[in-house]
Amino acid sequence: MHKSELISAVIEKTDQTRKAVEAMVNAYGHVTTEASARGEVISLVGIGSFEVAHRAARQGRNPKTGETLTIAASKQVKSKPGKPLKFAVSHVKG
Repeated sequence: MHKSELISAVIEKTDQTRKAVEAMVNAYGHVTTEASARGEVISLVGIGSFEVAHRAARQGRNPKTGETLTIAASKQVKSKPGKPLKFAVSHVKG
């Protein structure tokens, strides 16, 4: 689902205007990005949580040359689904 599809789906579930829903989705994106940059955990009950995880430096290999190299330490966002989301996904037929 792309951003425009999300906005359309929210419009169908609510009586909000496209402009209002788009503003809310954009604000959500900005707020979660800023909170993640500060290292905060974002927890949405029923949906899941997002947090920044630290990855230590490690050894890797260039697949083209086979040369060993060091991959620098980094941060990444990890998500953990909530129980209702896990249940819904695990009970999808198809």
